[in-house]
Amino acid sequence: MNIAPRTRAAVLSEALPHLQKFSGHVIVVKYGGNALAESTDDAMEVFARDIALLRAVGMKPVVVHGGGPQISALMDRLGKQATFHEGLRVTDAETMEIVSMVLLGTVNPMLVSLINTAGASAAGVSGKDVGLFQCVQRDPALGFVGDIVNVNPVAVQGLLDDGVVPVVATLGTDEKGQSYNINADTAASALAVALKATKILFLTDVAGVLRSHDDVGSIISTLTEPEAMELQAAGVITGGMIPKVESCLHAVKGGVGAAHILDGRVAHVTLLELLTDAGVGTMFIPDEAIR
Repeated sequence: MNIAPRTRAAVLSEALPHLQKFSGHVIVVKYGGNALAESTDDAMEVFARDIALLRAVGMKPVVVHGGGPQISALMDRLGKQATFHEGLRVTDAETMEIVSMVLLGTVNPMLVSLINTAGASAAGVSGKDVGLFQCVQRDPALGFVGDIVNVNPVAVQGLLDDGVVPVVATLGTDEKGQSYNINADTAASALAVALKATKILFLTDVAGVLRSHDDVGSIISTLTEPEAMELQAAGVITGGMIPKVESCLHAVKGGVGAAHILDGRVAHVTLLELLTDAGVGTMFIPDEAIR
């Protein structure tokens, strides 16, 4: 991209206070499976370079990824029908193997490789490592789907202390060592709270919370918990947006400074949110922040 020198200088000047504000701070970025599925190879390389840039300027990014569409695609190729119960994937023993194959064998190493190629040191972490995500079974009807009961972030924190970008696959284990599939939004939020992150960014395939579902121009830029609950009661926040909003609210109630829902299909959306005055998407803030 050919940018005029004066424009480039102006952009860097605008970014300076944001760079200073977030230097040394933990920033959790959840890269959703839907965003991954709709990204080209070039788009994923752009994402990786953005993460490498955050590390280069002193921030401590942590990438947490999903893989739902990729899991469904592999199940289809293997002739296994994906089934869902109350919006969550029913995960029997065979499906759990497929989930592990996709997250640990495909998505995680791909992101690690891209970030390393972009110039930052990255390492893959499974939620099963060192008891990172300790789980209990959510519902027998869902099979091996887990709810997080404890987060032990020692492995992730150790990588951050060494200047490495952790790339986290959202699996977990119970006290007997049984593996579980975990909702990636939930896992990212729980990890952000445990790491005392300054921000968490949820990159997905929507622009943010919209007042009108078909009008991108109706995006709501800032929300508190009472406002979000009112919108949910009014039917504005529905369907798949509900768990994303709940994860954002869990994060800010747990001490994270702000949580954001962003369109991961937009090039450099992470930088647009963190390093520009305008920001993008929908930001969730603690109730006391508006007092």
